[in-house]
Amino acid sequence: MLGELSFMNENSLEKSVMASGQKRHFKPFSTPEGRILLCGLVLSIAYVVSMVIGYFVSPEDFQVIIGMTATSVLFGWAAGMSFGYALGYGHAVVFTINFAVEVIMVLIIYPLFVFSWRHLLVIQTLDNFMKRIETAAEIHQEKIRRYGIPSLFLFVFIPFWLTGPVIGCVIGFFLGLKPWVNMSVVLSGTTLACIAWAVFLKELNERVADLNPFAPVIILFAIIIFAILGYLLESRHHQNNNDKS
Repeated sequence: MLGELSFMNENSLEKSVMASGQKRHFKPFSTPEGRILLCGLVLSIAYVVSMVIGYFVSPEDFQVIIGMTATSVLFGWAAGMSFGYALGYGHAVVFTINFAVEVIMVLIIYPLFVFSWRHLLVIQTLDNFMKRIETAAEIHQEKIRRYGIPSLFLFVFIPFWLTGPVIGCVIGFFLGLKPWVNMSVVLSGTTLACIAWAVFLKELNERVADLNPFAPVIILFAIIIFAILGYLLESRHHQNNNDKS
């Protein structure tokens, strides 16, 4: 069991750590979070290099990969996968691209959030973005705290933006999980989730395409609309919290 952990107590602890002067001696890549960030940066560079190579090998596929990447980042991997399957691509391309995007996002956003929350590294342009992630994590953390790691593992299966792995790793941080334990739970859940959703969405797209050739596109737009509605509801909740405070 994870045990009870008060968010407010941890907040006070983090503030006191910051006040003690550790910020002046902050060396990001000497910390566990910093090493996670380094892994994310290396993977992101490798991803960009592979896309550049792909541009010269097959410009048409490159355009699809760019579209799939952008859709996955903006709306979650369910939308990204639907985008790829709707255009007739198979698991090798669709799963690899969306899984890579999700892993890179987790490895980069998680340490940046931790650094920002501890006031060790504040990037002004990302401040609102980090606050939205914190709000989304706070909405779900009490449900997950009740059942611990298994609940966090299941939460990662939700394939939309401001849910799933990105928010899951932040919730793991609030629950007091050590960074590498947090990453292990979130990324293993992400792997299984991506496999499960890839099989389901590929089968769904093939079945509906037999009925109507435009049906896969309709599924894609339905997923995007669902993701947007979730984002708007979270924004409303965030605004209500700000009004109350």
